[in-house]
Amino acid sequence: MNRLLRTGKAAAIVFVVLACAASQAWGESKVDLSGYRPDCGVDVEHHDGRLSLRWPIAGGEVGRVTLDLRSGRPLIAGMAIAGKDGGERGPILTEVDPVAFLVVGERRLPPGQPPGMSVFNVFFDTPAKRPFQRHGSKFALGDVALTSQGRRLAVTLSGLTIGPFRGAWRINLYSGSRLVHVEAVVSTDEDGRAILYDAGLASSTPPVGNAAWVDTEGVIRREPIASTPDRAVAVRHRTIVIEGEHGSVACFPPPHQYFYPRDVTDNQSTVWFGDGHRGLDPRFGFGVRQTEQGGGPWVPWFNAPPGTEQRLGTFYLLSGGKAEDALAETLRYTHGDRFPELPGYKTFTSHWHMAITMAAMAEKAGGGTRSTPEFVKMFKDMGVDAVHLAEFHGDGHPRDPGDARLNELAAMFDECRRLSDDDLLFLPGEEANVHLGVERPGAEAGHWLYLFPRPVFWTMNRDAGRPFDEEVAGYGKVYHVGDRHEMLRLLKEENGLAWTAHARIKSSSWAPDGYRGEDFFRSDRWLGAAWKAMPADLSHDRLGRRALDLLDDMANWGDPKYVLGEVDVFKIDHAHELYGHMNVNYLRLDRMPKYGESWQPVLDALRGGRFFVTTGEVLIPEFTIDGQPGGGRLTPKADGPSAVEAKIQWTFPPAFAELVSGDGVNVHRQRIDLADAEAFGERTLKFPADLKGRTWARLEVWDVAHDGGFTQPVWLSPIDLRK
Repeated sequence: MNRLLRTGKAAAIVFVVLACAASQAWGESKVDLSGYRPDCGVDVEHHDGRLSLRWPIAGGEVGRVTLDLRSGRPLIAGMAIAGKDGGERGPILTEVDPVAFLVVGERRLPPGQPPGMSVFNVFFDTPAKRPFQRHGSKFALGDVALTSQGRRLAVTLSGLTIGPFRGAWRINLYSGSRLVHVEAVVSTDEDGRAILYDAGLASSTPPVGNAAWVDTEGVIRREPIASTPDRAVAVRHRTIVIEGEHGSVACFPPPHQYFYPRDVTDNQSTVWFGDGHRGLDPRFGFGVRQTEQGGGPWVPWFNAPPGTEQRLGTFYLLSGGKAEDALAETLRYTHGDRFPELPGYKTFTSHWHMAITMAAMAEKAGGGTRSTPEFVKMFKDMGVDAVHLAEFHGDGHPRDPGDARLNELAAMFDECRRLSDDDLLFLPGEEANVHLGVERPGAEAGHWLYLFPRPVFWTMNRDAGRPFDEEVAGYGKVYHVGDRHEMLRLLKEENGLAWTAHARIKSSSWAPDGYRGEDFFRSDRWLGAAWKAMPADLSHDRLGRRALDLLDDMANWGDPKYVLGEVDVFKIDHAHELYGHMNVNYLRLDRMPKYGESWQPVLDALRGGRFFVTTGEVLIPEFTIDGQPGGGRLTPKADGPSAVEAKIQWTFPPAFAELVSGDGVNVHRQRIDLADAEAFGERTLKFPADLKGRTWARLEVWDVAHDGGFTQPVWLSPIDLRK
């Protein structure tokens, strides 16, 4: 028997011997240990074709996963926890295999897209409307490689096939964390593929114990595990727990990456357990799942370009307690599905098509007591301080030139006033979609949102002879806007802001590129654009690259522009899986203004770039370059590198930070590896950056679940290098 230990002279001797040998043959599989380092925090022991992995998890406890590399055996021989006294309890799970299931369809471009548009940058597509195939995973163990990086270990086991996709299982362990992170890392040579995936653990013998979850009403449910047909379950918090005599295992997906973009957030029963999942594996299993249908007219799935490594990830959390304990530990990773309070910041969320105005008008017309919509409590429970609406998007009369339009605006203002209180501010707004865009026959104006610092009455058209603004009885000052020039005039007169909604995708697929030279875009009244994790590609190491690339491009175009987070969904209720689709903006504000006050501080924070965007698990409360925060200006040092400093906080083990900068043409990246950090931590990053000749720089931080956050640029005055 050989042992690899984290510390001690014997460990060094054994490690040197094995590293020199580079690999050991166990049966027909080669196990490559050359990439393993004992100081990664995970102990490795091998004996008789088994690989035992032990690592500290939390509270003095130690996790253990044993892999069986012998032919014909379940890959995971056991998952267990050792107590603080070093004594190992019985296993929580034994003799299970990781399994994955792919739905593989065809990606197509919608009609009318601009020339050169990539098939992998679409939203208006529903592959489920065309023929697709379902595949279960098949595994014939090939080579095994252990790779250490910082305080974590990855075990890669080749020999995985899922339909036209091939690759390996990868099991990631993180010192200091209860997580066992299992990924199917696969790729295909086929072009134009769109996919969904289910994943989990399967066993020929169902475990003894219970399946447990929190239902959509917030009640914990338990069912004894028995040989029953596969079943999908609608849950809160995306989690199912297998509870046994010696502890529990919670299974959940990456909280945001797993939810491809949709127009609605309805709960699609994202966990499963039982026999014969999808009719593709007869054994008992449990895990996470996705559905081909539902969710509005557009269900775009994930992109899977040929040759890319798609990482189909699932997390398993080990707990020595009951299901409630495992669920509580799981929710720590998302702050209880809440955006935590951060001193000096207030949370702001934008682009909500909840049609609250027309609902309020109908309720008022019906008489009786006015109700409080349940979304008010939902936002408060999630730690949201301000909600920016995008009303009259498919409802109401936004293009009406008179009373119908003005009455609806008045009703929107009244409803925002009624629903706002000391804890939550509702800000009126619309996705206006007129005037500001490329003028071409039959083309729709670009989609955009606006925000004013107070209620403003305006119509979207102006007949000849009608004034730009006038006093109208019952409404006060009313603006009539007939073209893009008048829209910019309105934004200037009322100190408003506007920005591109879902830039470079959906009905803004050509924007803002198509109007980057226009006066309204170059004006300081045009904030920039909005960020959402759309489209989705499981090979990326971060979410929302489309909008992040645009942020960099706009910065290189020269005018200070910013990107705020948007959600862009329609009606919601408490049963929805809302958190998975959420992001939020943390604005540097000491207090959020009340509805009856001016909202100018909100607009000033946005226009000043004094905010960061996050999915919630990664926070960036401080970021400066030579003392200047995001939105600030400075001249880089002429005689040496600039000093970058950032305070970051995280829940999942962090993956990397990246300083992104530009010189007006190119984009440069300086990566800071964070693999040495454990879960649930904070750190102040201090590092030098050579920014000579650069015109801007910003920071991103991402974790192992692909959650993350990013700041707005610091603007740099380029140094004349000829002097």
